Amino acid sequence: MSEPVRIALFGSTGLVGSQIIREAVGRADLRLTAVARREFGLPAGAHMELIVAGSDAWTDILRTMRPDVVVSTLGTTWKKAERDEEAFRAVDHDLVMEVARAARETGATRFVAVSSVGADYNAKTFYLRVKGETDRDLSHLQFKRLDILRPGLLRGKRDNDLRVLEGLGRLASPVVDLFLQGGAAKARSIPAATVARACLSLAKRKASGRFVHDNDAIRRAAGELGELAA
Repeated sequence: MSEPVRIALFGSTGLVGSQIIREAVGRADLRLTAVARREFGLPAGAHMELIVAGSDAWTDILRTMRPDVVVSTLGTTWKKAERDEEAFRAVDHDLVMEVARAARETGATRFVAVSSVGADYNAKTFYLRVKGETDRDLSHLQFKRLDILRPGLLRGKRDNDLRVLEGLGRLASPVVDLFLQGGAAKARSIPAATVARACLSLAKRKASGRFVHDNDAIRRAAGELGELAA
């Protein structure tokens, strides 16, 4: 049996990050370490490490861990950023890049990042422009393998999060999805659990290159993760 893939996860408390932790439970083919800025409870049956530390310690943590791949699901929302552009950029660009630079500095060659459908550094929408700038800047770091996931609206329950409008949007998404045809289909909603499985599947791939995954590619990758490895 081959050695398990060592994964360092940043963004563990978010919707996709928490799903990654759940999906990793019981998998002998993965060795997951979650790095977070606050403590949280791990799911039942989880045999993984949780490191609580501020971003100033991330480089030292990664140097000690020596992961095969770093996964970032870091991100915030307009509400949490109090509709402040700089506060939003500080997380969705600066913090992601801080993780990525620490990964490169400590020798990591593979990086998986969750972005957003429509991410484009030339976009008129601030949210999509910042996401696009992050994707562009990650590419400049020249990882041996870089996977960027651009899912549509994420479906799933967020712990301790009462964002009413977003919640209503998720409830309405199955209906809205019916009207998203052709090129617009890439904006359809997708379960956060599917994105999480895709992240783990892509973390196991070693082929070199830069890969951008839309909803269809994310679903394919998720389906290739396979059952629990004994």
